Formats: sequence, structure tokens, C-alpha cells
Amino acid sequence: MKMKNLKLKSARAELDMSQAELAQAVGVTRQTINQIESGEYNPTIKLCIAICKVLRKTLDQIFWFEETTQNFDREVKEERVNV
Repeated sequence: MKMKNLKLKSARAELDMSQAELAQAVGVTRQTINQIESGEYNPTIKLCIAICKVLRKTLDQIFWFEETTQNFDREVKEERVNV
């Protein structure tokens, strides 16, 4: 399932930074940033960290999704029951 990264877009907008400016700052193309924001590309952890440094955010603030957190919590609870 494609999941748009609106947190990335919002953090970029907070700094009045274009996709091209962010891309240049982290060493990728504007198209790569666009694909990350639209959910068409999953960046490497190295790229995620670089993006977060430029945007002055944590990995959790940009790349952790509430749905992912809920699924993880549910899986952990199920494991505890099965142990």
C-alpha cells in the first residue's frame, strides 16, 4: 500500500524549502524527494537520516507512521499472549 509522506512535505514547507532544495542538500534528485512524498519510493535509512538532519526533525517525526505503530503494538501484544 502506498502511503504519502505528508509529514515530510509539511516539514519541508515549515522551512520554506522546495523539493529541489531539499534534494540538493541531501544529494539526490528532486524526483526522488517527490517519490518519497508520494509514497512511490522507500528511502534508505541513510537518506532518511540525511533528510531529517536538513529538516531539523527526528526519524520518528518524519518517517514513523501511526498505522505502523498500531500494527507493531498489536503484534507485540499477540506475541506476549502466544508465549
